[in-house]
Amino acid sequence: MAGREEAHWTRARLGRRGPAMDLLTARFDRHVYAPHAHDEYTVGVCVGGAEVIAYRGGHIEAGPGAIVVLAPGEMHTGGPATPDLGYAYRALYAAPDLLGDGVLGRGLPHFRDAVIDDPELSAALRATHTDLARCPDPLEAESRLPWLLTALARRHSTARADSDTIPGAEGIARQIRDRLADELTQPPSLSSLAAELGLSRYQLLRAFRTTMGIPPYAWLAQHRVTRARALLEAGLRPAEVAGLVGFADQAHLTRWFRRVLGVTPAAYRNSVQDAR
Repeated sequence: MAGREEAHWTRARLGRRGPAMDLLTARFDRHVYAPHAHDEYTVGVCVGGAEVIAYRGGHIEAGPGAIVVLAPGEMHTGGPATPDLGYAYRALYAAPDLLGDGVLGRGLPHFRDAVIDDPELSAALRATHTDLARCPDPLEAESRLPWLLTALARRHSTARADSDTIPGAEGIARQIRDRLADELTQPPSLSSLAAELGLSRYQLLRAFRTTMGIPPYAWLAQHRVTRARALLEAGLRPAEVAGLVGFADQAHLTRWFRRVLGVTPAAYRNSVQDAR
């Protein structure tokens, strides 16, 4: 783990005009935080080494894969469990209401254990953090982060899970799909769509994922790729196509194009032009 200490912050927005969420990517060899607290939940995943945290009158230790959840307003510190060996982690700072969607009752979800062993959720949090730190797309952030935070609260807090049954889920999913397709380059936020339909954001995401099999941002990305293919076949360059179908830049287009079709946009354009 020894090496250069670094910390990188990214701000992701949940929807085009929605609230912001800060993401931290950090690696430290010796750094120890001064006692401090956050207004938000701190949700972290250790990705290397081991960290020791002073919290609630004691000390907790997190190793690779462990999820750490610190409650709003709780004073804490953090540093390497073993001096000079260091630690690395990914963290996000989530407004309390993002963990309260999809659970019953009022008040903040309470986590008896600050260190959580859940490999599936840990991997999903790490992957989402990595993707959004690289390209903080608003619809992707709003599709992925609240869903994972709700899963965290439902699985590991004392709150009881709300019902997963969403009446009329197929019709709801079709309405969302059509709105996203119609507003390809500037898609509406999920919170605004949910308000129009009289749903919570979790209920909207649940209805869409149950019906379509993927979250809204992934459906829209695949729809954008389909539209991009037609433009590339017409002779446009990938750099032009990216903005026309709503991707942030050519790199964003390329990433999704390869995921869906297995080749880069440039390679695809060359192949169809050669065929002509």
